[in-house]
Amino acid sequence: MNVFINDIPLILKKSNEKVYRHHYDLVLEADDHFTSKDLVGDVLIKDADLLLIDRLVRLMEVKKLKKLNSLTLVTNKKKRLIEHLKDQFKIVKAAGGLVVKDGKILMIYRLGVWDLPKGKLNKKEGAKEGALREVEEECNISVELLEKLPKTWHSYAFKGKKILKKTSWYVMNCTDDSLMKPQAEEFIEEVRWMSPEEAIEVLPKAYTSIAFIVRHYLQSLKSGKV
Repeated sequence: MNVFINDIPLILKKSNEKVYRHHYDLVLEADDHFTSKDLVGDVLIKDADLLLIDRLVRLMEVKKLKKLNSLTLVTNKKKRLIEHLKDQFKIVKAAGGLVVKDGKILMIYRLGVWDLPKGKLNKKEGAKEGALREVEEECNISVELLEKLPKTWHSYAFKGKKILKKTSWYVMNCTDDSLMKPQAEEFIEEVRWMSPEEAIEVLPKAYTSIAFIVRHYLQSLKSGKV
């Protein structure tokens, strides 16, 4: 489960999964005393429980943890913690696509941030159908589905409610971009084909979850998995 709370990756690992301490800037035990100011860089906390995850989610929502790059929790109750985390939010389902053509990736520029085309699913709409619809509407192109990508979950507040948006992602092939244009109604200012190098260059100006999807695709491409 790839969770992003206020655009910060929250990673849950089982206690029996390999964890390399030298990959982290700070390693804590769940009962260690720490404040938001201590959470700098990539942080690992061992033996996480329900009380800890409640505290951390509140911190990540309320405090501007600008120096925190990622937070990894190690637990022997991973499934229970995931369900507990979900229970704190209203779940909204969405879908989108990483569109490719001639080795390039389609990126969109919306509200000052580089993004991938995506949107909420309609009632009774499947993830695949919704992903195709959203991409074609937002970019005015024709596409076909190729491979699945990992799902992402990211939090935001809307009308006083805590929302956790579950987005299903797919690699798509563009079959016609002759009339490509940004959907102004969705505040999209630009639709641009980018080489992998160009896409990597703009990722610092993208949401962390979008950067995760693009990097995952490029890594899979390099390893021959897509």
